[in-house]
Amino acid sequence: MTSCGTENSAPLTTTERHIKKLTVAGLLAAAGVLLSGVYIPFGPTKCFPFQHTINAFSGILLGPWWAASIAFVTSFIRNMMGTGSLFAFPGSIPGALMVGFTYRLFKKDWAALAEPLGTGPIGATLSALVIGPAIEKTPALGGLQMAFLASSIPGALLGYGLVVLTKRMGLFKNFYL
Repeated sequence: MTSCGTENSAPLTTTERHIKKLTVAGLLAAAGVLLSGVYIPFGPTKCFPFQHTINAFSGILLGPWWAASIAFVTSFIRNMMGTGSLFAFPGSIPGALMVGFTYRLFKKDWAALAEPLGTGPIGATLSALVIGPAIEKTPALGGLQMAFLASSIPGALLGYGLVVLTKRMGLFKNFYL
């Protein structure tokens, strides 16, 4: 059995790499669920940045499809627990995809800061067009974008910081795309 990706270990097989990614994805989804109730007071609103932090981190660490899967699983579990809303699905998945594809294209850590581009304009628009009619409410697109960005921007900044920190510490060095 190989060790956890240290210098002296043999290269991981494809199966071992997938198991490691699946394990990290499960831990990040669990962290997303656990941190979903934590907020930061931000003026008259509450900022819930941690799903976006996980989107930014996982998009760079694991790639776009894993990050989108983590966002979906986290949103699904939160909805089943009664602590989330349907807006979580179109609000979080595009942000995760945006980070993953941006990192894949440029290979730069600042790709974490692309999360608000997916969450704000794309996620809020999808929410207004798809979820709004499904719940028989028509949210104002501008208000929805502002609400999404109030959590997404701080979350992306935290995610960027987490990426920089884990890279400096040498954690996950065999994971990054």
